[in-house]
Amino acid sequence: MKPKIATTSLAGCFGCHMSILDIDEKILDLADLVEFDKSPITDIKKFTRPIDIGLIEGGCCNSENIETLKEFRKNCKILVAVGECALMGGVPAMRNGIEIEECFDEAYLSGPTVKLNHEKIVPDDPELPKILPRVYSCNEIVEIDYFLPGCPPRADLIWEALTALLQGREIEPSYESLKFD
Repeated sequence: MKPKIATTSLAGCFGCHMSILDIDEKILDLADLVEFDKSPITDIKKFTRPIDIGLIEGGCCNSENIETLKEFRKNCKILVAVGECALMGGVPAMRNGIEIEECFDEAYLSGPTVKLNHEKIVPDDPELPKILPRVYSCNEIVEIDYFLPGCPPRADLIWEALTALLQGREIEPSYESLKFD
């Protein structure tokens, strides 16, 4: 039975998933080595069995992100935080330090892009996930086994990390995969 991989995206831009796809033809090699499970790549919505490696991108900005992250931790033997949003909150965390009411005011009531919101509606449907007072990195919510930095991480780093983990080795990123200049 092939090892299973699952992926998901929390608060972020899906750039890390694009980087996964940027491993180009190696994705065929990866498909020979693993079976993808719950992932936007497969469009599988629920875990089908315990997962060997979970890749999670994005930070936690709402209650749904927290639930998803905890579900991944519970179902994944190894959990890898992928990209700066997962590691430190990334661009979504730029709102940290600003009161949530001020964020809603700017986004829905008084910002330059809300001119068509004549009725001054602020979304408050109970089915919407609750916005958190700040954006959290993944390791502030659950234990993370490995971190892959970058915005997004280079495709080669993701490939090297996955093949190392599949071979039972530690991830040892090269200097070139970690420098940002």
